[in-house]
Amino acid sequence: MLRWKIGDVTVTCVVESTNSDLDPMLFPELDRSALEAISWLKPHFVDADGKLVLSFQAFLVESCGRRILVDTCVGNDKERPLPDWNHRSGPFLQDLARAGATRESIDLVLCTHLHIDHVGWNTMLVDGRWVPTFPNARYLFGRVEWDFWKDQPEDLGPVISDSVRPIIDAGLADLVETDYRLTDEIRLEATPGHTPGHVSVRIRSRGEEAVISGDIMHHPCQIAHPEWSPTFDHDAARARLTRRAFLEGCAGAPVLFIGTHFAAPTAGRVVRDGDSYRFVV
Repeated sequence: MLRWKIGDVTVTCVVESTNSDLDPMLFPELDRSALEAISWLKPHFVDADGKLVLSFQAFLVESCGRRILVDTCVGNDKERPLPDWNHRSGPFLQDLARAGATRESIDLVLCTHLHIDHVGWNTMLVDGRWVPTFPNARYLFGRVEWDFWKDQPEDLGPVISDSVRPIIDAGLADLVETDYRLTDEIRLEATPGHTPGHVSVRIRSRGEEAVISGDIMHHPCQIAHPEWSPTFDHDAARARLTRRAFLEGCAGAPVLFIGTHFAAPTAGRVVRDGDSYRFVV
């Protein structure tokens, strides 16, 4: 289980699944020859067949005496259009406990955005009802994000209905702004484009710094080619601008970049590589 220390803050990665079968759907127009030219993607981020490896994972962040869960993956028992995600039955809660947190001990749940693979464990199925998985937590949803998604059609299954509205209805949700501060060491940072209200998570403690990306990018290949946008970017042009600005700010700086969908080793540094960037792990 991967774990990092950023000053007094501890971040632990809890993996729900790892997959190399989604890249044709995620990047249908990917330039394979350009991908093969990114030598540093091997061996961690591209498999033997040249497919992109992605992880679906949450991050347990411990700061100022609080336990914060960042993004909640796909979840169990959910009706979803993808076979690997439909009515899953995985050991996520047991793995979270192995990371040092029972579901009752979580103080805050933060969703960087409200996509299918970032809200699933917000709820669990109990006696035919979707109930909050983390009963003692406040759930933080971006106000801009919620305002956008609350009236959208649910094309990828009842994602909002089974994983977000039950939290709102239970009175456990706080709608926050894109610069919200969770603790003295952790704040949100607006990184729009993938979704209208998308945020990343900035950690600063004792002179050390890290960022949990959310879906500002899905795979390290986008560090080399920030112009590559996945199918699910809501505003691809804005997402490209956000990625470029983000990478410019990280390049050469002592910032630990923790990629929400990056396969192990998941975290590293962004450095300049000619006219672009690369990821050093």
